[in-house]
This record gives sequence, structure tokens and C-alpha cells, in this order.
Amino acid sequence: MTQNLTATSSILTREFWSRFSDPTPAALGKSILSFLVLAESLVCIFWIFTLSSLGEGYEVIAAVPYFYLVISYVSLFLFYRFKRFEYFTFTQLVMLLVMPFFMQWVIGGFAASSGVAIWAILSPVGALMILGTRQSTPWFLLFIGLAFISWKLNHYFAGNAMPIPTDVKDAFFLMNITGTAAILYGVLRYFQAQKERVMVSLALEQARSEKLLLNILPAAIATRLKDNDMRIADHYDAVTVMFADLINFTQMSEKMTPTQLIDLLSQVFLRFDHLAEKYQVEKIKTIGDAYMVISGAPEICTNHAHRIAAMALEMKAALQELAKSTGIDLNMRIGIHTGPVVAGVIGSAKFSYDLWGDTVNLASRMESTSKPNAIQVTQETQQLLQDDYVFSEKFSVVVKGKGIIDTFILLGHK
Repeated sequence: MTQNLTATSSILTREFWSRFSDPTPAALGKSILSFLVLAESLVCIFWIFTLSSLGEGYEVIAAVPYFYLVISYVSLFLFYRFKRFEYFTFTQLVMLLVMPFFMQWVIGGFAASSGVAIWAILSPVGALMILGTRQSTPWFLLFIGLAFISWKLNHYFAGNAMPIPTDVKDAFFLMNITGTAAILYGVLRYFQAQKERVMVSLALEQARSEKLLLNILPAAIATRLKDNDMRIADHYDAVTVMFADLINFTQMSEKMTPTQLIDLLSQVFLRFDHLAEKYQVEKIKTIGDAYMVISGAPEICTNHAHRIAAMALEMKAALQELAKSTGIDLNMRIGIHTGPVVAGVIGSAKFSYDLWGDTVNLASRMESTSKPNAIQVTQETQQLLQDDYVFSEKFSVVVKGKGIIDTFILLGHK
């Protein structure tokens, strides 16, 4: 018997500590139930030896906790053999509920047993933590029902009570109060610790998700989406849009391995991203080797053209520096235009923040018709920057869908 109990306790202990670091609901339920069964088994041993030491006539009382241990061993064996945790849970919850009341009845009621039925509260508490709020309600109602039956029939049980020494009754009383309190505190403490771990993990995941969202969408747009503003479409009267595109990159990529190609693009766009953050402009997207940004939306500002111009000049310098360090001949065209746009979020799964309107098209045309390593701007943008920047002489270019328009090359600061 002692060897079997030691083996069972060892299994329960391993089960509890092996699940301690696993916060999943199933593992949490197994850990809590293992802890309750282990604690109840130790109490049963105390009851068996204490009651057996009182002499003949007490063997029937001692048989109650002994019977509980036998049922626990059998159900535990079946659980590990057939992996049927639900049967093990049901059996243990029934035993945790019935055994303390039955033992109280056999001993002789509330006074004689020192209220040993209080241990039955572990059953609805365990059901609450293992099965959940809804499924735990019947277990609690059964506990209340058995307590009511014990109260109504207490005079009958007390009339058949066997004499128990006062010191033993006092010891039982102390164990019943401190034991149940200690077990409940231990289970709730463990449950709270797991809850805190889950909340910390949830906070980390939420922060990671928010960071990912901010990498996809502007901060102001992400905030509106989190506030359930699912139809985002805004009109802006004046923004500045810039397109940048690497020249002959398709031909260069044919001579590179995929790793080299991605590494080079990452180096280019990483520098551009740092400049976008420096000048507080919004990166809209990259398409292949093309880079698109906007200033003035979604955060409205009056110096949107100046921010884009300063960034464009530094982009040229950054690309030249990268070309020198890598030994790769890197060149690009940049086009800028200022005007009204409509901006919003499209899609529901892989959504994105995008721009629409003639301003976007014309900025793209400024890039495609620009000379290599030049920053071509429209007259609308040049008028906003002429007091602070130096431009080439005005010249005309043919733009598809627009005809001939006047443009300038941004040369630098005054």
C-alpha cells in the first residue's frame, strides 16, 4: 500500500510540475487537479492512521479515505493508460465531493467529525478552474445540497457517533480549517500566477501586433482602425507625393543571387526609411525597386513640400554612399508633385493605406520622365520651394494623358 501510494504521489507530483510552466487551459486543468488529488491523498493517509490508532470499531471509518485512495489509483492508472482525462476529472471531482460528506456521516455528524465535510468545497472549486464557470455550477449546487442533507440529518448521525478523544477531534478541527485554507490558497495562488503569466504574454503579443500594424499603416490610421473606424477615406487639399526608382535594376538583378538582390534592396530601403522617419513623411509602399512617400497626409502639415525636398536630396547622397561602399553602380530617378489626393484603407485581410488621384499619377510621371540621378518636380512644387531651394531653368516634358507641362530639376538648398 505504501509503495503504491508513493508511486502514485510521484506521478501526481511529476504531472503538476511538468505542467507548471505550460499555461494552456488543458495543462492548467491537469496541474490543478493533480495538486488537489495529491493534497487530498496526503490528508487521507493522516485520517487512515489516526482513526486506525483509536482501536477496533474505527476500521469502517478509516475505510472511507482508504476507499478514496483505491479509486484514485485505479482512475489515475486508466487515465495514463488510455489518455482519457475527462473520465479521470469526473471521477476525482465526484470523490472529492462525496468522500468528505460520507466520512462526516460515518464519524457522527458535524461536531464529532470536526466539520470534515468542509473538504468537499475542493470539488466545485476544482470544477471551476478545470471545467469553467458554466460547468462548475452543478458541482457547487451538489455541494450545497449535500451540506443541507448533512444539516437535516445531523441528529441521526450524531446519535450513532462513536466516541472520539477530544485531542483527536481538536486535531481534526485544526487540520480541516488550515488544510482546506492552505490547499485553496495554493490552488488560487497557482491559478493567479498562471493568469499573470498569460496576461504578460498577452501584453507582449499585443505590443508585437501593434508594432506590426504600425509597420503597415500610419499611426493615425492604425488608431482609427482600432477604434472600429473601418471605412477610412479622406480628402486632402494639398500634399506632396514623391516616387523614387532605381535605374536598370532589373538588368542588375539578373546577375545577382536572390540573397544578394534582397540584401541590396534592404540596404537601399533601410536608408530611405530612416530618412522618412527623420523628416516625418509617410512611406506608402515599395513596388519592386520603386519607393513611394507622401507628406501632408495623414498627418496634415504646411511644410510638406519642404520635407519631401530635403528627404529627396539626402536620398541621392545616401544612394551614392551605398554605391561607393558596395562597388555597385546605383542610380535612380526621383519625381515630386504637389496637389490634392484621396487617401484611405482598402482590403479587409491584407489591408493597406494608399493614395488616389491625379497628383499621384503626375508624381509617378515626374519620376518616369526624369533624367538619371535627378529630382524632377512640377511647377506646383517648385513654387512652394523657390524661396529656399535652387532649381534648374524651367523646361517642358511630355506627360502621358497630360500633354506638355513645365518642370524643374531640384538642385539643392539655397
